[in-house]
Amino acid sequence: MSLQHEHEFEAAPGLPEALPLNEHVIWQGAPSATLLAMHALHMRKLALYFVAMLCVQALYLAGEPGAAVWPSVLLSGALACLCLLLLAGVAWYSARTTLYTLTNRRVVMRIGMVLTITLNLPLKRLESASVRSLNNGAGDLALGLKGSGPVGWLHLWPHVKAWTFRRPQPALRCLPHIEQVSALFMQAWTAENPQVSIQRGEAVAASDRQSAQGTISIQTT
Repeated sequence: MSLQHEHEFEAAPGLPEALPLNEHVIWQGAPSATLLAMHALHMRKLALYFVAMLCVQALYLAGEPGAAVWPSVLLSGALACLCLLLLAGVAWYSARTTLYTLTNRRVVMRIGMVLTITLNLPLKRLESASVRSLNNGAGDLALGLKGSGPVGWLHLWPHVKAWTFRRPQPALRCLPHIEQVSALFMQAWTAENPQVSIQRGEAVAASDRQSAQGTISIQTT
């Protein structure tokens, strides 16, 4: 079972406890704030929505005799910009307070903007992993757990694979060099699970033709 605990102090960055003698850190990293804003918080889509609503407002007010079109549109535009600015702040702070760690035994996720928690995900307890490519070599690495997840989807968000509400899959989101991270993960996983076979596959997400998703299926032999 994956472990979860809250903490205030860290024995090392991203690690609430000192690692055992037979365990060492292979990689540490954090999500990109810009990519979090674009892909996890959907700022680009929200900005387009605001632009469309401002156009609708302007057209509606233009048909009303004596209506103050531009002051109303400018006020709505200022509120929309404030909303986007706050969302960008959430993305920045989320990236700043997050640290992902890969060791030769587990994946450790330090997450949480208000209440910091650490998820310990032993490599032996992972049944699947999937890579979603974004742009410029960035992407997500989602981890499928055996049995039920450690916490709910909302508690993990935005560090969770989309649409996995029943069985949330923790995800290392918006990493700048996803190919390097996924390769290190596979090396660590195969070393920790020598008795298990691995099948690789490629699929294209139906919702985004430009977003490729490579899936690693783990099956016991």
